[in-house]
Amino acid sequence: MGAITKEYIDGLITTVQNLYLSDEIPWMIGYSGGKDSTAAVQLVWMAIERLPIELRKKPIHIMNTDTLVESPVVSKWVEKSLDAMREMAKEKQVPFIPEKLIPDFNDTFWVNLIGRGYPFPRMKYRWCTDRLKIKPVNNFIKNKIAEHGEIILVLGTRKQESSRRNRTMTNLEKKRVRELLSPNPTLANELVFSPLETWSNDDVWVFLMQYKNPWGYSNMDLMTMYRGATADNECPLMVDKSMPSCGKSRFGCWVCTMVENDKSMEAMIANDEEKEWMTPLLEFRNKFGNPDGDRERRSFRRMHGNLQGNYGKLFHGPYKKDVREAWLKELLEIQQDINLNGPEEFRTLKLIRIEELRAIRRIWVQEKHEFCDSVPSIYKAVTGMEFDDPDWISFDNFGSEEWDILQSVCDRLYGEEELAFEMMYNLVDIENRAQGLNARKGILTDIEKAIGRAFYMNEDDATTYYSDRMNRKKQMGGKYNEKFLDYISEEDSEVEDVEE
Repeated sequence: MGAITKEYIDGLITTVQNLYLSDEIPWMIGYSGGKDSTAAVQLVWMAIERLPIELRKKPIHIMNTDTLVESPVVSKWVEKSLDAMREMAKEKQVPFIPEKLIPDFNDTFWVNLIGRGYPFPRMKYRWCTDRLKIKPVNNFIKNKIAEHGEIILVLGTRKQESSRRNRTMTNLEKKRVRELLSPNPTLANELVFSPLETWSNDDVWVFLMQYKNPWGYSNMDLMTMYRGATADNECPLMVDKSMPSCGKSRFGCWVCTMVENDKSMEAMIANDEEKEWMTPLLEFRNKFGNPDGDRERRSFRRMHGNLQGNYGKLFHGPYKKDVREAWLKELLEIQQDINLNGPEEFRTLKLIRIEELRAIRRIWVQEKHEFCDSVPSIYKAVTGMEFDDPDWISFDNFGSEEWDILQSVCDRLYGEEELAFEMMYNLVDIENRAQGLNARKGILTDIEKAIGRAFYMNEDDATTYYSDRMNRKKQMGGKYNEKFLDYISEEDSEVEDVEE
């Protein structure tokens, strides 16, 4: 674009003011705490503050999406920034309303990874973006659209971020029905304003260094935080799946497995001794995000117990019980250590919230039939405290003691049968929960499904069963899995996603 000059910024501020005053449509600004979104909020704030107070009527919601697994350092930065915005907006009488958006507690990273056992996110199965980022934003926007009819979304997106972003923004420009406002391809009645669309990376920093932050935060500190990590892009406000992955982002999730190594966190730890306390987080992320041995950590059946595969091998689905429990214990141990020994400002850090632990408990006990109910015992073993779950309704007939007895019997009688114990505890729990005439409706179907999911001796037996079934379908002229039977022997491929 060229150098940022006072004349250019004054002209852009006038453009923002005219657009703001042109209608009654409320505005929303995406704010991640990174340089681009900070520049976008700062530019709009400067424009509105220069207007007479009587013209500052339309609300401007500053949306920040907290995935609950944000980098702790950046999360603390954003938290303090939003607090400063609230105080300054009230003092300066500007209509900015900071909003922190979080995913539903049934959709969080840990509930899906540890609770449901989803394989860690990867390019072929990027389940995290929609649940953690897009849904919270879209739900908030949809509610505002329902309230006001339409909204204008202000983003700090720039064409120079990537060739893909350039193409996307250029294509949307051609569909504009109003000057400066592009349609959102995924949400009706939402128009997108990108005031920094022609800016370069240097333009953003020049603007932030030349103009004082209007809510009293330090742009110099922001630059210092950037210097503490590698030179990559911030994680943008995610409003649709066409936007680039946060995988190489500094301002993204510390659990991100979309790249092989989290170079940003590695650099933060290496460049600043005060951030060495984050090392266990990095090591834990590298452990559960390590593709080596990941197949063995997962069941050879899909999420609902069915078989499917390619190239003569079965797809592996959710993580096994012992893996999920070990990860939960380690995560709580890391959190406990930070709370006791970490920096003072992070002594209350929650890597996993109590609401997430309750959701995991319900999934394990009610959906996976793991009636040993291990979440409270793991929690107490690590923290020394009783697990708080006031809405929990317990079935007292069977618990951890009965679980251990059943497991020992199955091991003794059917030690060679890998899934015998799983079949038994599923059947026991299904029967135990079917108390009362109404509850027994459909119990035979549930029992049949439980047996059908677990009657294989092991993975080899299941693979043979699936192969025989596909061969029968092929011989009878039916539809069969061609990629499983008609594979090239030297290929060793695996589809890494799971069926929900």
